[in-house]
Amino acid sequence: MRLSILDQAPITKGNTAADALKKAEELAILGDELGYHRMWMAEHHSSNFIASSAPEVTSAYLTARTKNIRIGTGGVMMMHYSPLKLAEVFKTLSALSPGRIDFGVGRAPGGDSYSIYALSEGRQPMMNNMYEKIDNTLQLINDEASTDDLYNKTFATPYKISLPEAWLLGSSGNSAVQAARRGVGYSFAQFFNGEMSKEILDVYRKKFQPSPFMEKPEINVSYMVTTAETKEEAEFEARPQDIWRLMFTKGKLTQILTPEEARDYPLTEIDRMTIKENRKVHLVGAVKDIATLLQEEQDHYGFDEAMICSIPHSQEKRLNVYKLLAQELF
Repeated sequence: MRLSILDQAPITKGNTAADALKKAEELAILGDELGYHRMWMAEHHSSNFIASSAPEVTSAYLTARTKNIRIGTGGVMMMHYSPLKLAEVFKTLSALSPGRIDFGVGRAPGGDSYSIYALSEGRQPMMNNMYEKIDNTLQLINDEASTDDLYNKTFATPYKISLPEAWLLGSSGNSAVQAARRGVGYSFAQFFNGEMSKEILDVYRKKFQPSPFMEKPEINVSYMVTTAETKEEAEFEARPQDIWRLMFTKGKLTQILTPEEARDYPLTEIDRMTIKENRKVHLVGAVKDIATLLQEEQDHYGFDEAMICSIPHSQEKRLNVYKLLAQELF
């Protein structure tokens, strides 16, 4: 199975944003050494618990610090940016690191209403033209004349460079057909809501049309995973993420606690039920069991690659998740 990494540069309790970005670098270097296929940085704004607000910048740095692993965005949030700027950024990255850059793009805002309006300089954000923006961006990246009057009198530089891989992100299946029609990869965020279905992925494969960006359909699925050598240790390390998701469902955004704080956190019976329900999008267990589950998921759904997001409080424990999975699945 191909394994990849999704990182949000989480700022766990007791750490700073600078610490989080340094730890992303450490994770990229480890993933490169272990043979992970790609690493994507997410985009989140106005957050005190995630430091990944400029994934295209972080991608440039991580590419320079690694040798083989593909680096990209998972995803850059296109609603905030001009197609011309997106094309210029990713063409520049691909010119500097040909064959290693991924243009992963999403339609979500990646932030609250205040950050959305701030990023659009107070103007009404354009939210109904996302697929048109993708089309214009892909045309500009591929040195094509845009079909949009706003962009067809210019071109994106640097010109005539190695194309990045292009991917469209989704979490409900709505983007599957759109990705297929454009001949780009489809990345399903299973850890968002756990609503992946075989039908969604089959539709993507059936309707896929080859493009300059991808010759055949490619699917990766993102999972939230906490694993260790034993189930007991995995449960201990997973509890901070359980508490964070619980607070998120209550509209409270907090930093991830230490395992000791999470273990002692007072919970109501309703809280425990909520945590149990949230576990459908958080895989927790001994590494052999998690590896078996991922293999069974791949056999059933037929995806090409599992992308692992893991957020234990300790960087040592987080890195160990990726080491253990590599030992079991490579």
